[in-house]
Amino acid sequence: MDYDDRSKRESKVEFETIRAEKINFGRNNFLEVARKRAKTADGTNEFISVSRGYYLPDKSERFKRSLTIPDDPEIRAFIAEKIKTL
Repeated sequence: MDYDDRSKRESKVEFETIRAEKINFGRNNFLEVARKRAKTADGTNEFISVSRGYYLPDKSERFKRSLTIPDDPEIRAFIAEKIKTL
């Protein structure tokens, strides 16, 4: 696909959270691990998101950083293997 063709496509993406788990740490911080789905006109793509966030004084959440990992069995196995060695 040519670069110019990509810029002409409509880039509307809808994100859906399939499942999420959160753990609090520190005074007002949290980590969230979630399985999400991105929907575009071209199709859908599932991925795993690891995000760090914090709580505002009104208890609402803000996210600082995020890492997304493709939902690929080979990549998940690689990550699981590396975590075991830590």
